[in-house]
Amino acid sequence: MEIIKIAVAKGIHWVEIPGAGLRILCGCPMDSVKHLMKRGLIISTEKKGVPCETGPNAILLSDNMLQNGELANLGEFPVLQMLYKQGLIIPNHPNNTGLKPLLIGLAEQVNAQLQYIYRGNYGLVSKEEIEATGVDPATAHEMMRLKLRFAFGAIRSTDALLDTCVVGDGEVEIREGVIIRRQARNVYEFAYAGERVTVDLNLAPGERYESAYPLGFQALPREYFAVVHSGEGDGWDVNRPSMSSILMFHGKIYLIDAGPNLFANLLALGIGIDEIEGIFHTHAHDDHFCGITTLMRSGRKIHYYATPLVRASVEKKLAALLSIEEERFGEFFEIHDLEPETWNDIEGLEVRPINSPHPLETTIFIFRSLWQDGYRSYAHFADIVALEVLERMITDDPSRPGIDRAYFERIRAEYLTPATLKKLDIGGGMIHGVAKDFKHDPSERILLAHLARELTPEEREIGSNAPHGMMDVLIAGQSDFARRSAFAFLQSALPDIPIHQLRILLNNPIVHFKPGMILLKEGESPKSLYLILTGAVEKIRTSQNYLGRLYSGTMIGEVPALEEKAARYTYSTACFAQALEIPVFLYLELVRRNDFTAHIARNAEMRAFLQASALFAEGVPDPVLSRVAEGLQARRLPAGYAIPCQEMTALNLIVSGRVERSLGGEQVEILEARDHFGEEMAVFGLPCLFRFRTLEETALFAIPAARLRDIPIVRWKLFEGYHERAARMVHASNDKTLFHWNAAFEIQILEMDIHHKRLFEIANAIIGLLRAGEARQSLEQALDSLVKYTEYHFVAEERLMDRYDYPELERHKAYHRHLEQQVMEYRAHILEHEDPRGIDFNGFFTGWMIRHILSADRQYSAFLNARGIY
Repeated sequence: MEIIKIAVAKGIHWVEIPGAGLRILCGCPMDSVKHLMKRGLIISTEKKGVPCETGPNAILLSDNMLQNGELANLGEFPVLQMLYKQGLIIPNHPNNTGLKPLLIGLAEQVNAQLQYIYRGNYGLVSKEEIEATGVDPATAHEMMRLKLRFAFGAIRSTDALLDTCVVGDGEVEIREGVIIRRQARNVYEFAYAGERVTVDLNLAPGERYESAYPLGFQALPREYFAVVHSGEGDGWDVNRPSMSSILMFHGKIYLIDAGPNLFANLLALGIGIDEIEGIFHTHAHDDHFCGITTLMRSGRKIHYYATPLVRASVEKKLAALLSIEEERFGEFFEIHDLEPETWNDIEGLEVRPINSPHPLETTIFIFRSLWQDGYRSYAHFADIVALEVLERMITDDPSRPGIDRAYFERIRAEYLTPATLKKLDIGGGMIHGVAKDFKHDPSERILLAHLARELTPEEREIGSNAPHGMMDVLIAGQSDFARRSAFAFLQSALPDIPIHQLRILLNNPIVHFKPGMILLKEGESPKSLYLILTGAVEKIRTSQNYLGRLYSGTMIGEVPALEEKAARYTYSTACFAQALEIPVFLYLELVRRNDFTAHIARNAEMRAFLQASALFAEGVPDPVLSRVAEGLQARRLPAGYAIPCQEMTALNLIVSGRVERSLGGEQVEILEARDHFGEEMAVFGLPCLFRFRTLEETALFAIPAARLRDIPIVRWKLFEGYHERAARMVHASNDKTLFHWNAAFEIQILEMDIHHKRLFEIANAIIGLLRAGEARQSLEQALDSLVKYTEYHFVAEERLMDRYDYPELERHKAYHRHLEQQVMEYRAHILEHEDPRGIDFNGFFTGWMIRHILSADRQYSAFLNARGIY
C-alpha cells in the first residue's frame, strides 16, 4: 500500500505516503492535534536519543474558512507541534532536515493561514501598532523590547518557517511525485505510484466538529459571586478543556476566554449561549481564542471586555482567519475597552487587567466584589511566565531586546497579589509559569492549571487542581436569580399586561430538567408552557430533517396552545435546564382578559415561521424574534418578475413560490420557501452581485435590516453564506467578463488586500447591473457604493502609511485624490447616458484600480513588509 488514509474525526483525515515522506493532516479545525494524539498518530518517541514526537509534516486546508459557524482552518497548534514538538525547526535536532512544514490549499486559504499564524505568534508586530491602541511611545518601546526578546531578536514572516503548495485548476505536485487535484469544493484527490485516494473535508448541514474529549453533564446553580472551573488543561491535553473559567456575578454569567469546543463545554455545564453576559479576554492564542465564533452566534451582542492592546491583537487575528475588515468585530460584540493596571467597575464587579509578559499582548485579571468584611477576589493568571525565565531577560542596555530590573520586580509583585482564590498557569517552558514561584503566595486558595499532566507532590504542596465544572462560591446568593430572569422575559414578551397579572404567571414552579428529557412531543397538545431560563432545548422534526436549538427566553408550546392544535415539533433538553412551568389555561386566560389574543397569536405564528427557516432556527430567543416578527412586511410578486436591485433594501424571506438566483445570465440556484436573499445590499451595504427572478407567483416577507443589526447569529449566517457564494461564483467562476481575484493582485498587506477584494466584488456587481440593463436607481446605488468604499479604503491606506512615516505619503495622497476625482467623473459619465450598457466599465476599472494596485500600492507594501507589516 503506497497511500495510507485514516478518517480521524468529522472533517479531519490523515493521509500518509511513506515512500515520499509525507504525512498530511487533512483539515485542521480546533483541537485537531488532540484528535491525532487520541488516534495514536502523534506519539512520544526518541530519535537518536533526543525526545520528540511523531506527527504530520503537512496540512491540507479546508476551502471554507468556516463550516457551520465554526473556524475550519486553525493551523496554529499543528504548526507549533511540527516546529517544536517534532523538532523540525530546532537547531541540531535530528528531525531538522531543512524541509519546512507544508501548507496546502487554495491561495486564499494558504495566505489567510500565513497571516493568522503570524498574528498568533506575535500579536501586534511593531511599536506603531502598539501606539495605535493608545499606548505612549516610551511604554510601546519597552513592550517591543520584551516582544523581541521572546522572538529571539527578530519578528519573522511565517513563510520563513513554512513552505506552501497552492492548489488551483488541474494537478499539482506536492513533493517527491505526490500529486494533488481538487475535484470539488473541499474534496481533494491524492495520487502516488499508481494509487489514488480522495478526502472530503465537508461537514454535513448542521454537523459540528467533534470534541476531542467527553464532558459529562452538570447542573450549576446561579450564584452572587462564584467561579466555575471550565478548563484546567492546555492546548495539548487530550482529556480536559484548555484553561478557562466562568464567573457568576449577580446571577449573570461571564466567560474568561473562549477556547476550543466552547459550545460543547457550555452545553455540558447547562449554559446556553444567550445566558452569557460577557467575556473577559486574556489573549489571542488559539487555546484561549478559537471559540470566539461560538459567541458570535448569539441571539444578542455579548459584551466583550479586554484592554485595547488585546482587542487589537484579537481583531487582527480574526480578520486574517476570515478575510474581513477588522472593524467588523464590533458588529458581533458590544465592545468595552478596559483600562489596564486600574480597577474597572462593571455593574459592581471590579476588574483589574494587568499587562503580562508574553510573546503577544496578554493580560491577567483580578476580579473582586465588596462584601461584609471587605473584598472577595478571584485572580485568573493565564499564560504568565516563570520568574526565572523573565529574570534572564533583564538587560541594562535599553536598545537591546529584554526588560529592565524595575519591570521584573513589578511583575513579581503583581504575581504575588493576594486573592481569595487564584488560578495559575504552571505550564512551564519559556512562555508559561511554574508553581514554585508561588510557594509563598499569601492567597487563601490556589489552583494550578494550564498543563497536560498530573501535579507533582511539590506542586500539590502549593495548590491543587479542579475537576471540570467545580464551583467555588466566593459570595453566596440570597436572591432567586432564575425567577428574576423569568420576570424579565415575561415582561418583554407581554409588555401590555399589568405587572400584578405577570406576578400570577411568575408564581408558578420553576422545574429542573435532566439532559434528554422531552418537554413536548410532536402530535401532542401542551398542558403546560415552559419558559426556558437556563440551558438549551432542541427542537426536532425528523420528517423534515430539522434540528434547531432554543435558549433562554423562549416559550415552549405557545404556538400549539394559541392555535389549539397539536405540536408540530418535539422539544427535548440538550443539557440540564430550568424552565418556568405555566399552565396553558392560566396563560390563555390572562392573554384573553387583556384583549391580547389576536396580537400574540399573530406574533407567535410569525415567530414559528421564522424559526422554521435555517436563518432563525437556533439561538434567537423569543423576545428578539418578536421584534423581528413585528417588522415583517408581506409582499406578493407575480411569476417571471425580475426583482430590481433598488427593491433590495430589506432581507427577503420566501413564504411560498420559487426564486432564481443568477449571475451573468447563468442560473446559480433555485430558492424556495424559507430561503432568503438580498443580504448584500440590505445588511452589508454592498451592491447586488446576483440577479433574482420569480419562477412562479411568490410570497415574501421583507425584514428591515435594522431589525437584524444586533442579532449576531443571523448576521453571522448571512455573512457565511454570502462569503461562500461570492468566493464560489466570482473568485472561481469562468465568466471572463468579471474581474477575478488572484495572487498577482496581492500586495501582502492583509488589510489592504481585503479592501481590494471588496472593491473587486463591487466592480463585478456594477458589471452585472450594466449587462442586465438594470434601472438607473440600482446603478446609481452601486456606483455610490464604489465611491464610498474607495474613500474608506484610501483613508485606511493613508492612515497606515502615516503610522510608519512612509516617505512617499504625500505623493500617494495626491494620487488618491486624482483617483477619487476619476471615479466621481466616471460615475457622472455613466449616469448621463440613456443606455449605459455599451460603456466599457471593465476598461475603466482595469486602468483605475488594477494598475494602481500593481504599481503604486506595491511600492508602499514593500516598505511596510520590510518593517514586519503584512
